[in-house]
Amino acid sequence: MKSTRVRVILAVAAAGVALTACSSAQAGAAAVVGDARISSGELDRNVREYESALAKVNVSASQLQFPGSVPQVVLFQLASARQYTLVAESKGIRVTDAEIDQMIAAAGGVDRYEQQMLQQAVPPSQVRAHTKATLLLTKLMAKYGGGTDEAAVKRGQVQAIKDLNAVPITWNPRYGTLNTQRSEQRPGLFADAGRFGAVSAAGEGR
Repeated sequence: MKSTRVRVILAVAAAGVALTACSSAQAGAAAVVGDARISSGELDRNVREYESALAKVNVSASQLQFPGSVPQVVLFQLASARQYTLVAESKGIRVTDAEIDQMIAAAGGVDRYEQQMLQQAVPPSQVRAHTKATLLLTKLMAKYGGGTDEAAVKRGQVQAIKDLNAVPITWNPRYGTLNTQRSEQRPGLFADAGRFGAVSAAGEGR
């Protein structure tokens, strides 16, 4: 059940983000989600925090084999979580702190869960926000699907993608151009490197 839910969320995320990549971002923003800006300063702080967290566990970004550089994948996670939250909450979906705590506990507790999130390019300070966004999207798909069978999951996914498209993410081109046709030959999140796109060990590619 859990692995199926994660695969569906990733499918929705990929489709939604692919359809919302568009023109250059507002000045001083790394990305704009709907009308909300993720500033370059906010991204830089999260990248530094993330790289520091990796260093503490003696892991490099190259070992994790991300489909982009650290700035790119951290930005992608920040923007996607912001998008899921804005969309789901606008539809009346809510997630409680208790539900977030339950999900973290089910994964083995805070320390283990944070390690798992590091593998997904989520800085420690963003773990709860990321978890909330994931739960919100899950609830939104369940609301639209009306069941747990394959047809219900598909219905929920299709409608959730439509909602995500209504809250577009605009990426600053210096982080690259979003890859809207990912494949085995072109697996990267972004189709070109941009100014911060070199994929390397933590602390590099910036």
